[in-house]
Amino acid sequence: MKIKVFDEEDEQDLENAVNDFLENTTKEIIDIKYQVSCSIFGEEQIFCFSAMIIYYA
Repeated sequence: MKIKVFDEEDEQDLENAVNDFLENTTKEIIDIKYQVSCSIFGEEQIFCFSAMIIYYA
C-alpha cells in the first residue's frame, strides 16, 4: 500500500492534479482524503487545499 499527497493553493489546481494522477494510473485506488485549511497572516487569508490518495502499488 502507498500514498500520494497533493497540496495546492486553490481548489481548481488540486482538482486538476488529482484528476491527472487518476487518469494516468493503473493502480487500485483504496481511498481519497480531502482537506481544506485556512490561516491568517497579517491582513492576508491563506488557504491550503490538499488530498491524499491511498492505493495499492
